[in-house]
Amino acid sequence: MALENRLDLRLTQKLVLTPQLQQAIKLLQMPQLELSQMLNQELTENPFLEEEYEEHEVEPQSEAEMGVGEAEYDDTELPFQIQSLVNFGVDDYFDERSSDGRDLGYFSADADEQPSFELFYSKKEDLCDHLLWQLRLINAPDTIRIIAEQVIGNLDDDGYLRATREELLSFSGSDEQTINDAIALVQQFDPAGVAARNLQECLLLQIKAINLSGTLVEKMVLNNMDDLQKKKYPVIAKQYELSIDDIMAAVRIIEGLEPRPGRLFSSGEVSYVVPDVYIHKTDSGYQIVLNDDGMPRIRLSNTYRQLLTRKDTLTKEEREFLKEKLRLATELIKSLDQRNKTIYKVADSILRFQQEFFNLGNAQLKPLNLKDVASDISMHESTISRVTSNKFLACHHGIFSFRFFFSSALQSDNGEVSSTIVKEFIRKTISEENSQKPLSDQIIVDRLKAQNITIARRTVAKYREELRIPPQSQRKSYA
Repeated sequence: MALENRLDLRLTQKLVLTPQLQQAIKLLQMPQLELSQMLNQELTENPFLEEEYEEHEVEPQSEAEMGVGEAEYDDTELPFQIQSLVNFGVDDYFDERSSDGRDLGYFSADADEQPSFELFYSKKEDLCDHLLWQLRLINAPDTIRIIAEQVIGNLDDDGYLRATREELLSFSGSDEQTINDAIALVQQFDPAGVAARNLQECLLLQIKAINLSGTLVEKMVLNNMDDLQKKKYPVIAKQYELSIDDIMAAVRIIEGLEPRPGRLFSSGEVSYVVPDVYIHKTDSGYQIVLNDDGMPRIRLSNTYRQLLTRKDTLTKEEREFLKEKLRLATELIKSLDQRNKTIYKVADSILRFQQEFFNLGNAQLKPLNLKDVASDISMHESTISRVTSNKFLACHHGIFSFRFFFSSALQSDNGEVSSTIVKEFIRKTISEENSQKPLSDQIIVDRLKAQNITIARRTVAKYREELRIPPQSQRKSYA
C-alpha cells in the first residue's frame, strides 16, 4: 500500500462552549456563598465594576451606553472625578498620604482610631499543636523525638496514623525499633487512643489508659469486634460463659470510649445553609423572593466608561485593556441577570407542581422529576439539574434543598406516591419502635401495605440504608 499526501475538505459538527456560555453555566450552579465571594473578587479585579448602594440613584442605561462609544468629550464637560483620575500624579499621591500623617506613623486628630489587628486574630489549637506541646515536655532521645514529630505530622483529623511503618522508614532513614519507640511515645499522649492504626488499637489504648488491661472489656475488643458490631451479645456471653448483664456492663464501657480521639481538636467549621429563594405565604397566594442578602449589587462604572472615550489620554494598550474589562463586566452582569431569571422560573415551576406540599406539608409531596420542570419552563433538563444543585428554598415549613422536591414515583392503591414520603414513613416508624424488639424490614413492608403502599422488602432495605439506619440486629438493645 503506497503512502501519499492528500488534502480533504470535510464538514463536521461539534459542540463548542463559548466563554460567555461557560461563564453562564458556572454561575448557574454556584451556591449563594460562592457567588458572593466570586462577585467580591470581580469587584476587586475589574475597574468597570462597582458596587451599587441603595442611597445611589441608578440612571437607566441605553444599549449605546453599554457599549464603547466613539464620541469625543470636552474636558469642561467631564465629571470632576474623571479629571482627577486623569491628572492625578505622583506628587499628588504623596501629598494626599502625608496630609493625615499616614507616612509618619500616626493619623490626624480627626481620624478614627482603628482597633488592633490582634483583637481579631486567634488560632484554635489543633491536634498537631497539642501533641507537639506534649512532645516538648518529654525527656526522650533526639532520634526518637525527630521520628515522633514525623508521626504527629502524619496523623489525620481523627487522630489515626495513616502512614505505614514502611513509609516512615523510607523518609526518616531510621531503623524499625526507633520507629516503634516513636509511635509508642506518641500513643502515650493525650487524648488517649491517638496515633492508633485502626479502631481496635485505638480502643485498646484507651482501655489501657483507664487501667482496664486484662479485663473482660479488653478481651472483647481483642477477640469479638465483629460480634460487637453486629450486637451478637448472646454469642459473646456463651463464649465467656457469662450472663448477658455482665456482657452489657462491658459493652457500656466500650460504648463510652472515643472512636475518633482527634475529634475535639477538629478544625472543621460549621457550614450554614443560606437559602437562595424564599417563598412567602400571603393572603393572595405565594410570593417568590430571590435572596440577595450579603450579595454585592454590581453595575458598570460611569467613570471608567467615560474615561475610555478619551483617546488623547490613553495609549493603544491601555485602551485595549479597558475594552476587554468592559466586555467582561458587561457579560458578567448579563449572566447574573440570566441566572436570577432561571432560578425564579424553576422555583415558580416547583411551587406549581408541589402546591399541596406548600399548603399541607411533607405528607402531600408529589413525585416529580427534572424532565417535568424542564418541559414546563421550556428549558433543557441539564439546565434544571444545574439550577437545583446546591440550592436551597425556604418556606413556612422549613428550609429544603431544591432536590428535595424531586423524587421517584411508587405505585399505591391510590395512585403514585413520592419515595420521599415512604422514606419519611420508614424513619418515623423505626424511631418509634421498641428498641428491645426492633422491627424487621418485612414488618415495615406490611405496615406500608396497610397504608395502601405496596413495595418490596429490598426497597425498604435500600431506603433504610440511604437514611443510614442500621438493620434490625444492630438496632436491638439488651438493656
